[in-house]
Amino acid sequence: MGTATKWLHKAVRGLRTFAYAGQGERPKVGLALGGGFARGIAHIGVLRVLEENEIPIDFIAGTSVGALIAATYASGTPLEEMERQGAATRFRDFGRWTLSRMGMASNEPLEQFLHKFTPAEFFSQMKIPLSIVATNLINGNSVHFTDGEIAPALRASCAYPGLFLPVEYRGQIFVDGFLTETVPAEAARDLGADIVIGVHLEPGLLKSAPRNTIEVISRSFSIIQTAAAQLWHSDVDVLVEPEVHHILWDEFVKTPQLVAAGETATRAAIPKIREALTAEGWESLRTRRRVRSFSSM
Repeated sequence: MGTATKWLHKAVRGLRTFAYAGQGERPKVGLALGGGFARGIAHIGVLRVLEENEIPIDFIAGTSVGALIAATYASGTPLEEMERQGAATRFRDFGRWTLSRMGMASNEPLEQFLHKFTPAEFFSQMKIPLSIVATNLINGNSVHFTDGEIAPALRASCAYPGLFLPVEYRGQIFVDGFLTETVPAEAARDLGADIVIGVHLEPGLLKSAPRNTIEVISRSFSIIQTAAAQLWHSDVDVLVEPEVHHILWDEFVKTPQLVAAGETATRAAIPKIREALTAEGWESLRTRRRVRSFSSM
């Protein structure tokens, strides 16, 4: 998104905090799910613990595999079904090897894979407002999809550079959203969230040597992200980081461990989330956000 647009969104969010003061209403909660291939199954454990603790989710945003989890959950798919499908997932479910100068595979199968979870085709059919994040390959801007068809937006968000072909949609060329929003906290705020719970799937650096080109690309991006400033941190109020760095990108067979990691990390974060939802906690977050918003003008 452009600098002027980002400034405007920050200014509006700052003004909203004044408008809500003293009205006694509950702050709106947004959940921002990051990417990570198979590691994204940990998001299911996150969602399960939030449900068990009756933490409301008013908005949900996703990047890459986080977009897939966000879309299926927003459509009303039960977590048990999501976990079952996750354990059975293989590369052929979302990718098809191809010969191209632009990538090694197409993610066209992802469209049908989505329909294994839900018959919904449009954002307007979601039970929870949804935002899917992708990166414009030409100008490098982050794009938030919130209307129209879900499948092409999802493919754009999951077009991992070097592995999958870029996706052409709405007259633009897109690649994976993680390049601009590793954790789509800004997308959740743009939907209207007052409090953002961000889920970051830290890839880490494995001790073993890479097995193939895909892992070389993946680890290279991990190094870049680790070294670069993570701007999304400032938009996250409560951060959840499941311990999944030891899981390889295609280890869907480790679904039980991934779900458990998501559950463990979220249980540890529940006290902070509950505090954020109290009047005192929300006021403290509003104050800090006002300072950030006006100091960046």
